[in-house]
Amino acid sequence: MAAAAFISSCSNNDPVKEDTPELITKATLTFTPAGGGTPTVVTATDPDGEGYKSITVDGPIELATGKTYTLGIQLINELAASSDPEFDITSEVRQEGDEHMFFFGWTNNVFSDPSGNGNVDNRNDAVNYSGGADSKDANDLPLGLTTTWTASSAAASGTFRVLLKHQPNLKSDVSDSNTGESDLDITFTIDVK
Repeated sequence: MAAAAFISSCSNNDPVKEDTPELITKATLTFTPAGGGTPTVVTATDPDGEGYKSITVDGPIELATGKTYTLGIQLINELAASSDPEFDITSEVRQEGDEHMFFFGWTNNVFSDPSGNGNVDNRNDAVNYSGGADSKDANDLPLGLTTTWTASSAAASGTFRVLLKHQPNLKSDVSDSNTGESDLDITFTIDVK
């Protein structure tokens, strides 16, 4: 039931164009429970970026009923050496926070806070862009490298979608998931027990 759509990264905005575009080959989502406990970690991998190899999504995301979590997202390009700046895409997204925004969507009321179904379909729908310095950009607009979530008080199963948009000179307090290009679009199954 787990599905993933597309993993790649935007090109660098340096004045000199690079011959090889930057890629996201692995996205790691870590849900850390408030007050301590074992984090829930899931990954989506695309070993060759947009090539012929399939995207693999593990999971499901398993959360405890009524528990609050901080979600941290890590993005890397395993096609680059770990010492290469192009390896750590998380750092690029952080540095270019005014050009990036994560959108989230979910089904079947798997969260009590935020409630609803996310902001992929409507920018004004609730998402908790809180949980640390990576929540918002330098202009106090949502970024979403960290967010907070409270699982529903009743057992539920559904899907959880993470969409990263690249919005250079486009990001604003009204830009939405249709603005700019998609750098990352992955969907996991999610179980609240």
